[in-house]
Amino acid sequence: MTETLQLEKGREIKYVLVSCLSPEEARDISSQMIGRKLYTKQTGEAGRICNQVFICERRYPRREYYFAITMERSFQGPVLIGSSQGGVNIEDVAAENPDAIAKEPIDIVEGIKMEQAVRVQDGFPRGADQRGGRNMIKLYNLFIKYDASMVEINPMVEDSSGMVMCMDAKINFDSNAAYRQDKVFALRDWSQEDPRDHVVPAVNDILSSVAVNGAGLAMATMDIIKLHGGTPANFLDAFKLITSDRKVSLRLGFNLFSVRAGPGDSGEHFRGIMRCDVIAQGIIMAVRDLDLKIPIVVRLQGTRVDDAKALIASSPLKILACDDLDEAAKMVLAFLTFAHCVHFNMPPSGKKVWTPLF
Repeated sequence: MTETLQLEKGREIKYVLVSCLSPEEARDISSQMIGRKLYTKQTGEAGRICNQVFICERRYPRREYYFAITMERSFQGPVLIGSSQGGVNIEDVAAENPDAIAKEPIDIVEGIKMEQAVRVQDGFPRGADQRGGRNMIKLYNLFIKYDASMVEINPMVEDSSGMVMCMDAKINFDSNAAYRQDKVFALRDWSQEDPRDHVVPAVNDILSSVAVNGAGLAMATMDIIKLHGGTPANFLDAFKLITSDRKVSLRLGFNLFSVRAGPGDSGEHFRGIMRCDVIAQGIIMAVRDLDLKIPIVVRLQGTRVDDAKALIASSPLKILACDDLDEAAKMVLAFLTFAHCVHFNMPPSGKKVWTPLF
């Protein structure tokens, strides 16, 4: 016996839980779901296109429990959370009956112990608590191995035979660990998320991206590029995010971090946030670390700007420094026009197959 969801609503589908008595029935109902819009509390009124359907064996739970592992800020580590009132919204349980929720902090160095897992199994009959405890230990190991920030099982159930199993699950992964969890993050389905939540919008045929410090300067930068006929795809403070897109063929980085001391100011005091030479060092370091092959135009003004220009000029990297915002924008557009006319593609990082002409 399997279960799936369906309810017709015009040409779209709004889903409720139904049971199927045969594989053929499950296949027929699933085929009606795929390619249609799914409406749930998570999708909101806009809904989401259903690309996949998960079909599982139907089980009849005798008892339902709630279990989760999450990172607790106050404890600065993982915490087990359990409740005998599973299958419902745990926030409602916490508000109406907080005593029904058990918490067990875990020492991340020592790891989880069976007695800790059993302690959060409030309401499990004898024997089932041990089986549930073993499941919790496995889930904790998964939590650690895959850099999860939360593993939630709602409900964890005991069926009529005494078997303890996870009936529904939600797992959140720490995006800071994406670099070592390639397989996990490769499963991310962007079609099921709001496009506005993407970090870097698609560039398509637009040629330039802008790295800027501060939204006000970003608006001025984008305006002057637009004035000279360019169309920046986006602006970010992150080199790596912009340059990871192969369609970005030139970078314009405007950095206006500091202001020169005025006539009435002491030479020991500066009205600004960061010295230009420090910014130049950061740009040079980023270009080297990321092995960038795209041209970079930088406009710097402020404290120690001459030192910054000297650093850029003495580096072997192809970074061009400009004094004037208008001059920098024109230079960027000139390079972009050249790149667009000859239709060359930028090589992937680490593979230098062309030589810049400047």
